Amino acid sequence: MSPDPDAFAALLCDWCLEAREGDQVLVAATAPSMPLALAVHGALLERGAWPLMRLSAAALAESFYRHAKDAQLDGFAPLELVEAQKADAFLTITAPTNTRALAAVDPALIARVGRARSPIQEARLAARWCGTLWPTAAAAQEAGMSEADYAAFVTRALFLDRPDPVQAWQELTELQARLVGRLAVAREIRIEAPDTDLRLRVDGRTWINSDGKHNMPSGEVFTGPLEDSANGTIRFTIPSSPSGVQVADIRLTFSEGRVVEASAERGDEYLQAALRTDSGARFLGELGIGTNVGIDRPTGSILLDEKMAGTVHLALGRSYPITGGTNQSALHWDMICDLRDGGRLTVDGETLPLTGR
Repeated sequence: MSPDPDAFAALLCDWCLEAREGDQVLVAATAPSMPLALAVHGALLERGAWPLMRLSAAALAESFYRHAKDAQLDGFAPLELVEAQKADAFLTITAPTNTRALAAVDPALIARVGRARSPIQEARLAARWCGTLWPTAAAAQEAGMSEADYAAFVTRALFLDRPDPVQAWQELTELQARLVGRLAVAREIRIEAPDTDLRLRVDGRTWINSDGKHNMPSGEVFTGPLEDSANGTIRFTIPSSPSGVQVADIRLTFSEGRVVEASAERGDEYLQAALRTDSGARFLGELGIGTNVGIDRPTGSILLDEKMAGTVHLALGRSYPITGGTNQSALHWDMICDLRDGGRLTVDGETLPLTGR
């Protein structure tokens, strides 16, 4: 059974977006997420906010890449930027009907469009925003689960199976605050696992407590590593599907912060194109540590998988300025390293206990 749309909408409006009277909230959704979109629409109205619904068909993304001219690939409609600059908050509800819809699109085109639309992305990130998901048959199939089991899994990940979901997220906030306190004085992080030994520095950077305000579900702490500090090799055994293209078994080697070797067992063409996005694409913008014990297996969704307790993730490309990171790029691609079986994370030589083991 899918999550209760009304309880889900209340969590999004009150915990994530903190919707206030008079707020203009842009909500992007597709038809499969209509139960949640409708509940969010009502919840925003009840709070005195203006719900600006942007309902579209999932197939439009595929259509865009098939029909767009050069000017549309390298630009954007001016009204989109006006909306992004004027809205008070943004909610994006992902509900895939085909997780491989863009598999045949040239990865270079996807990177090209990402570069062109970066002003819109920057404007959205400057406001209150949240990304979430609604369970679908396609997402369940991607996760290798039945629809019922996947819906129950998502409900647990959202803490909507708890008597008071907001209180549950508050408890995670407090747990992660203690972890942030421990990491705030860290200088060097070392990630070790099979085929992985990577060192990077975080001294002087700010760790962020990601407790569902921007991603729902969430459950991670993250920072921006020093841009020239990553040295060593890391293997990402959990596949990711950026833009619907599956990329699996990624291996990256860093020298003085820059990717100098890169390969993927599957989706290597996409990986190489992503690294060519711009000059910042070969540098790290984020280091995150997953803490959500409700997420106990990979599902093919980066939104979920990067929060999995017992994992760490690194993002190539754009830093979040709030962390002190300075890397700039149109790319921000999270890649997940599983430490639950034979891996460890050390902070200045001391092993950091990870939940989920």
